[in-house]
Amino acid sequence: GWRVCLAHSFEELRQPYGAGDVPLRDVLRHVGLALRYFRWWFKKTRIEKKSAFIDLLCAIPLQQIYGCPLGGIGGGTITRGWRGEFCRWQLNPGLYHYETVIANQFTVCLRCKGQTIYQQVLSVERPSTLQGWNWGYCGHYAFYHALYPRAWLVYELPGQNVVLTCRQLSPVIPHDYKDSSLPVGVFIWEVENGRDEDVEVSIMFSLQNGTGAKEDRSGGHWNEPFTFQKDGERVAGVLLHHYLAVNPFTLAISAREKAGTGVTHVTAFNPTGLGREVWQDLLQDGRLDSPTGKSSPTEKGEVTAAAVCASCRVPAHGHKTLELALAWDMPCVHFGSKEKLHLRRYTRFFGSEGDAAPALSHYALTHYEEWERKIEAWQNPILENSQLPSWYKSALFNELYFMTDGGTIWMEVPPDCCAEDLQGPAGAGLSHLLPVLREYGRFAYLEGQEYRMYNTYDVHFYASFALVMLWPKLQISLQYDIAVTVVNEDVQPRQYLMCGQTAQVKMKNVVPHDIGDPGDEPWQRVNAYLMHDTADWKDLNLKFVLQVYRDYYLTRDSLYLRDMWPVCQAVMESELKFDTDNDGLIENGGFADQTYDAWVVHGASAYCGGLWLAAVCMMCKMAEELGDTEVRQKYLDILNKGKEAFERRLWNGKYYNYDSSGSRTSNSIMSDQCAGQWFLGACGLDQGEFEVFPKSHVLSALKTIFEKNVLSFAGGTMGAVNGMRPDGVPDTSSVQSNEVWIGVVYSLAATMIQEGMVEEGFRTAEGCYRTVWERLGMAFQTPEAYREKKVYRSLAYMRPLSIWSMQLALERRAGQAPAPAQLPQGPTHP
Repeated sequence: GWRVCLAHSFEELRQPYGAGDVPLRDVLRHVGLALRYFRWWFKKTRIEKKSAFIDLLCAIPLQQIYGCPLGGIGGGTITRGWRGEFCRWQLNPGLYHYETVIANQFTVCLRCKGQTIYQQVLSVERPSTLQGWNWGYCGHYAFYHALYPRAWLVYELPGQNVVLTCRQLSPVIPHDYKDSSLPVGVFIWEVENGRDEDVEVSIMFSLQNGTGAKEDRSGGHWNEPFTFQKDGERVAGVLLHHYLAVNPFTLAISAREKAGTGVTHVTAFNPTGLGREVWQDLLQDGRLDSPTGKSSPTEKGEVTAAAVCASCRVPAHGHKTLELALAWDMPCVHFGSKEKLHLRRYTRFFGSEGDAAPALSHYALTHYEEWERKIEAWQNPILENSQLPSWYKSALFNELYFMTDGGTIWMEVPPDCCAEDLQGPAGAGLSHLLPVLREYGRFAYLEGQEYRMYNTYDVHFYASFALVMLWPKLQISLQYDIAVTVVNEDVQPRQYLMCGQTAQVKMKNVVPHDIGDPGDEPWQRVNAYLMHDTADWKDLNLKFVLQVYRDYYLTRDSLYLRDMWPVCQAVMESELKFDTDNDGLIENGGFADQTYDAWVVHGASAYCGGLWLAAVCMMCKMAEELGDTEVRQKYLDILNKGKEAFERRLWNGKYYNYDSSGSRTSNSIMSDQCAGQWFLGACGLDQGEFEVFPKSHVLSALKTIFEKNVLSFAGGTMGAVNGMRPDGVPDTSSVQSNEVWIGVVYSLAATMIQEGMVEEGFRTAEGCYRTVWERLGMAFQTPEAYREKKVYRSLAYMRPLSIWSMQLALERRAGQAPAPAQLPQGPTHP
């Protein structure tokens, strides 16, 4: 959020100030912030030669090109655009390279009666390289569809009466903790021959050795053909070894050999030249020459590429399938500090020697049908539910792209690791920490592709519904990692940019903002965020408690609850100091001390006060579950006092005021004012003895938000604005108050659904989907925020995963069990 605040600061400095304008102290505050940031940025990027965790001066430009990413969870991702290009690369953990590599293409060759009748690169591009190839496929004859983790590209070859459908698939399977970790993607080419004669069809898959970065020309890279046979199934292709001093990797392109399907290859060709030798090779007979042996290592400045080709004969008016795959193997990784070597999750099953690409390719091509069955069993009940709108089905599954393409990492715990290594000096008591992390590994994802902080906790609070509903063991693992950091501290001093003051990096018994920057050493050094000292934030501790009980409610993991209980008590004790007047309700500190980190809050507030009461309620419930009557009574007393104070200080007869300060905007209508009720409802604690907020008040607040923040904003077509004045004008007191936060809108919609306002909930959420995925062309890069006109912020952001709380609300209304049964796990090794 402060990125816009800072950019706004620079902009304000350009404006003339006169009487009645921004006070001089605010001007000086903006100037000070800008100067502090620039000094920090210059030192970081120009002197230390490292990336800024948020780079305001080199923002990622919007490209409206992205489609469904390839790859499972935590092994890196390669994103294809909706025109079929390979255009976004995240192989180094948490670091992105945005480059369309033009040599990475699929090409089709059709032959009849021994003659090539059609040969075409399936790309609309007309590049300056590889001009010996036939480019410029007419986009009128191609169609793209995506339903993550699958996508379909349909080519109606003009004048040929042949239709090709490329079905793209990645192993992203709920409750699967093996195959879901694999760095692979499969391309199933369905060929429909509408001709009156047989046709020979060849699909050639070409790939450059690298990611289109400058390292592609660093020299020392080489390619080699391979075959891999197991259990009567044979796969053939080419390995592209990318030699780097840090985080080397191997790419593999391959195809499945079977009766009637031949696989050929070109080991190496120059992707910067004309490419005529490859083109003519394919044109001659629909096959490639398949030379044996390795290619020579590239010289410095030289680039290399390879190609694999699958061919078959399709009878007249018949149908055949060709199966190709892309795999990548970067098993051992260093983060930016290069201090520790980490093993990715998939090495548990395929080894860490860097030679797994052939086995990964074979496994993908022989297991993708099983993956598809599981994906369809998961998705079809939702897709076939005629009561759900089609846009919602698209949003629900396609927003899951961030589970893999959020700079996501899934690491193994070293086999010789002991509990003390993980817990730190003060971490004793988490008895199941080591067993959980050993069995399920450590999981982390970025706040956003532009906001490079892992497991940003105030935002994960929203996104966590996707994780706990689909991969609950990863949510449990993440919570254990957070719990460890809670009970430890980092006393190193540093300056915080927003205020210019110095404080320690991490205080004990306080939830961290994040677990670190991929450019440093995540888990070891936390709190990469250095705008505010988040030890004084009011929401982080509460969001830990709320997630602990929510996780327990959905998983019934009593061992987890027992381990987390002392940590919950510790963070709530820490939080109690913010109840400055002992009325049972915490107060905000007069600065932006919560996830809305550029929106100042004074005194009691609807957002943090609501989260506080929900957390107190859940402390009572957890104490009851664990038989801790003393703690239960303590928090029950606080709850009773706090409920009265919350209603007295914030309820105005229609909704809860933004805060109790009495300022000009304290009675603004905040779209997120019912966040506490959202979590209570998700856990079945929204009625009876556990009713925290009067039901009539909740409904009145939600109806007011719908009337004002939704319908009175942009004609009701863009979701809910964060802050709205009672007269129906957006609150412009902050750069965040007049933004729409997509993830907050989805959580608001879930709250509406929980409270029976189903139609209003769908209408609210639909505005965000239509804006992002249709009008703004931001598919597979949903931002954190946008405004009514021409402004967006932070592409590819974590928070919109909160749409899965809408699904939980719908399932709860339908009377389905809160925790879906887990799929049985396969054997430990392939």
